[in-house]
Amino acid sequence: MEYGYVRVSAKDQNEARQIDALHAIGLPDSAIYVDKQSGKDFDRPQYKKLYMRLKNGDILYIKSIDRLGRNYDEIIKHWRRITRFREADIVVLDMPLLDTRRGKDLLGTFLSDIVLQVLSFVAENERVNIRQRQAEGIAAAKARGKHLGRYPDPLPENFLDVCKKYKAGEISSREAALECKMPASSFRYRANKYMCSELEEGSRDDSALFI
Repeated sequence: MEYGYVRVSAKDQNEARQIDALHAIGLPDSAIYVDKQSGKDFDRPQYKKLYMRLKNGDILYIKSIDRLGRNYDEIIKHWRRITRFREADIVVLDMPLLDTRRGKDLLGTFLSDIVLQVLSFVAENERVNIRQRQAEGIAAAKARGKHLGRYPDPLPENFLDVCKKYKAGEISSREAALECKMPASSFRYRANKYMCSELEEGSRDDSALFI
């Protein structure tokens, strides 16, 4: 049997390019397994299902080695599991040298191992670089005072009136939250963060209500 494996790192990423490449060699959708998950490890549902199906004589096609994974040690380990324990072949479409159907002699195996190790290193190094660039981008955004993450929901119109009663001890935080139709924890946080007296006097900018 022939199978294809496709991986993208997030649910909003498009896997069409990889699937098109597998269709081009004649694989139907029923033979293609798709994971939308990070390549940091192999704890992926579709990969696990595919691995259990592989057997002697089967062929696994992938578009590029980084679609299999982005962890150097894990790529090497699972490559060997597939080729040695499952006795299936692997074909990397973007790298003809990584085709275990060919060069099964000592020299061919040696060359394939070298290429595999180099490309696996490159795949993991790119993952590390991506994480570093993300961390640097977040740090730079924070340094510029840029808001990160989603903005909180707007406060209800009766928030100030209810907040005054809460601060005066007339109602509990639970009762205040019910009047504002907010979770109690959210009400307490917003009420304590922005003093009702300050909000009423307008000493804070209106935008502070939405922080």
